[in-house]
Amino acid sequence: MKRQNRLAVILALVVSVLFVTLARESAAERAYFDITAANVRKIMVAVPTFTGGAAGQQGQAVAQLLTKGLELHGFIAVIDPARFGGSREADWQSLGADYVVMGQIVGDPAGMAIEGQILDVASNQLLAGRRFKGTSSQWEDMTLRLCDGLIEDFTGEAGVSRTSMALISDGTGRKEVFVTDILGRHPRQITRHNALCVSPRFSPDGNFLAYSTYHRGNQDLYITDLRQNKTTSAISRRKGLNLAPAFSNDGRTMVVTLSKGGTPDLYTIDRQGNIIEQLTSHAGINVSPSFSPDGQSMAFVSDRSGKPNVYVMNMASRQVQRLTFKNSENSEPAWSPKGDEIAFTGLQGGTYQLFIMDRNGGNVRQLTSGGNYESPTWAPDGRLIAVTKKGGGSSKVCVVSKNGKDVRTLFNFKGNQSYPQWSKRLP
Repeated sequence: MKRQNRLAVILALVVSVLFVTLARESAAERAYFDITAANVRKIMVAVPTFTGGAAGQQGQAVAQLLTKGLELHGFIAVIDPARFGGSREADWQSLGADYVVMGQIVGDPAGMAIEGQILDVASNQLLAGRRFKGTSSQWEDMTLRLCDGLIEDFTGEAGVSRTSMALISDGTGRKEVFVTDILGRHPRQITRHNALCVSPRFSPDGNFLAYSTYHRGNQDLYITDLRQNKTTSAISRRKGLNLAPAFSNDGRTMVVTLSKGGTPDLYTIDRQGNIIEQLTSHAGINVSPSFSPDGQSMAFVSDRSGKPNVYVMNMASRQVQRLTFKNSENSEPAWSPKGDEIAFTGLQGGTYQLFIMDRNGGNVRQLTSGGNYESPTWAPDGRLIAVTKKGGGSSKVCVVSKNGKDVRTLFNFKGNQSYPQWSKRLP
């Protein structure tokens, strides 16, 4: 009996080691596209009409929405379906396709399911498959879940098509706060102050949005619960500046700029606007706080050296270090979701351009040229940056790939847009 038990243990260990070895080999064999490389070419993908659905119309709508989601990420170019009639049967190689998304809509006890697989044209093999189910009214969400899953199959990290963006738009004649899904399909007006609003900021859980407004004649700070549409609450109406905050990671406190003492300084306040601590006390400005993902550091802008530059504060010791030394001015730091980089804008040759640097201030890279770029905000995957682009008398929200390629206008809304703020992923 003892010998049998010993053999069973040895056999279990052998099986365990074999399983781990095979798993490692499988993971090692799986190659993902490095879409941040400067010389990467776009992947050519075909998205035929999904089979199934009501009279084929739903299958076409799913394919169209999936196309928008895939193209958002910047490294995919979707072949015009008119070139192959939307059919699943085509000479994909002659069309220049690297991959084809083979999708279908099927019945499910929950209501319906949307499925998709990737066809590798070179090997003529079906690769990863994804299936999402829900009610018929949830087809858009299921389609975008499929999109983000396919992006993960390509890159190793889920996509960001199920995210939102807060921004300022003057489409109503006044600069009001709006929130829209990232594909611009469902814009929602948040404020109706009939006055200038600026700098919207999501709370970490995505349920609240803080912003500054001048509707009482002073730049006051407000917050609104996005789960309702009727009320908004004042956080700080102190005389002078009450600038939009950087929320702490738990959302209980925030760092804001107040000029109640005469000069703009950074303060930690609670959600009711009570001051907890003054963080800076220097001549000149101290603005634009941005927390690192771990909450241990905070980037901000100060002109204590004579010109605006980006600094970082250690939140435990309160020690401050200057990060930027290039450009005549540097401002608007935005910490990347992975915590390894900081985006910022720098004044160069009379225009503000978008830059990225390592978290210690090294390896500075310029991503844009021409026009003026303001208010950078990272996508949750850390691969895309949204920014306001000004030029030709207009202001639009654009998205820039981390490698500096493919500057694209995100939304086709009426009027001008500015102050973008990218949300986290939806659960």
